[in-house]
Amino acid sequence: MKTKRLILRELNADDVQPIVALAGDWDVARMTSRIPYPYSEAQAQHWINSLEPDELVRVIEHKGKLIGMCGYTLLEDGTAEIGYWIGRPWWGQGFATEATDLMARHCLRTTRATKLTCCHFADNPRSARVIEKLGFKRTGACTAYCEARKHDVETVTYERRRSVIEKFWRRAA
Repeated sequence: MKTKRLILRELNADDVQPIVALAGDWDVARMTSRIPYPYSEAQAQHWINSLEPDELVRVIEHKGKLIGMCGYTLLEDGTAEIGYWIGRPWWGQGFATEATDLMARHCLRTTRATKLTCCHFADNPRSARVIEKLGFKRTGACTAYCEARKHDVETVTYERRRSVIEKFWRRAA
């Protein structure tokens, strides 16, 4: 999958060290639910090896460098939960929005998901902006466990329903 600036590609063995270097940054890890801090190569390798068939995860690559990741998990209720992270050197350049938009469109074109859901920790306004730019609507709040922080964190939840055009894309795919 490609955009003007990015390639979203499958994970490979060479990705472990760059993932650890970027996702292991406290400022990245503390804004995700699943990344521990500190983050070891063994933990990253274990995560890669334990991805489930209902999870689609892609490396976000810019000019040949891994700069983050995005993906989605298909849930039993017919929805898909989308997530992403970008390494700190690439914050503020629109890469999260660009990559996640492509991943969301891919999900809605290739799966039977009726809607996408996502969330961000309440203390992450940058992620709130990305999610809103992608057309997600706020649905509420809850708490979610953050592996890096080792406690529950206030979380804002969102959804984006499949549009009429996206329903057509799925039938045509």
